[in-house]
Amino acid sequence: MKRIFSVLILFLLLTTTPGFSWWGGGHDILTQAAVKALPNEMPEFFRSDIAEKMIAHSAYDPDVSKNRNMPNARIAEHGEHYFDLELIKDNPIPENRDAFIKLCAEMNLEPGKVGYLPYSLAEWTERLAIAFAEYRKWPNNPMIQYKCYLYAGFLGHYAQDMCQPLHLTVHFNGIVQDDGTVLHRGIHEKVDSSVEVMKLSPTELAKNQSIKHVEELLPAITKQIQDGFGLVDRVYELVEDYEKLKTPSQELINFTQDRSKESVRWTASLFYTAWKLSDTISLPGWLER
Repeated sequence: MKRIFSVLILFLLLTTTPGFSWWGGGHDILTQAAVKALPNEMPEFFRSDIAEKMIAHSAYDPDVSKNRNMPNARIAEHGEHYFDLELIKDNPIPENRDAFIKLCAEMNLEPGKVGYLPYSLAEWTERLAIAFAEYRKWPNNPMIQYKCYLYAGFLGHYAQDMCQPLHLTVHFNGIVQDDGTVLHRGIHEKVDSSVEVMKLSPTELAKNQSIKHVEELLPAITKQIQDGFGLVDRVYELVEDYEKLKTPSQELINFTQDRSKESVRWTASLFYTAWKLSDTISLPGWLER
């Protein structure tokens, strides 16, 4: 009986936690565009055709990790993709994961229900920065270059999730009513699929992008979350348009292109930020590549 109860609890955890993200093809398109948009100051190995393909390939991996046959990886990965801003009320977004968990304890919130997206994004930016620091010291080591591609894929995935407004709200898959009913259930997948269904072009999305690094990581992440959260109502204003996604209205096309271009700009800016940060990193003396 105890075993059955444990399995039931695990099932409930898996089925009541949001499991959405841009469709894999959407992440592929947005990541290719981000690499194309990078400034020439970025190292050539990271702007090459193989980089574009390999980073886009790796951008699928955070969602692949949410495999139902791998319960530990699935539970650990779920909360990395969203942040329900309403749940922390008027509190500022804490500066790191530990401070966030402490705030959740004070507010009697489950951290995984709120989501860890700000911290997954900051942490992967810093991991990529460390990998770039290794590249600066050992530029001819292909293993380091491959690692940069992998880390950038994870970073790109979370950066793009942050630009999808429904990743930032408790109304992530419909508007939750006071009585617990949900209006427009199923909208999340339609929003996530829009980049892929509309077949947006990486080359077009990369055009006329102004890519700048961010001076302070968490304030930039906080602003991105607040800006995206401010678009939640706009998503629901377009709910009928999303029902006709294969023959989209011009309004929906414009909104999807705007969000996609911002996803590309934000992703590329974090790649560039990681490169800039890497020049300030001192690697440990025992490290030999």
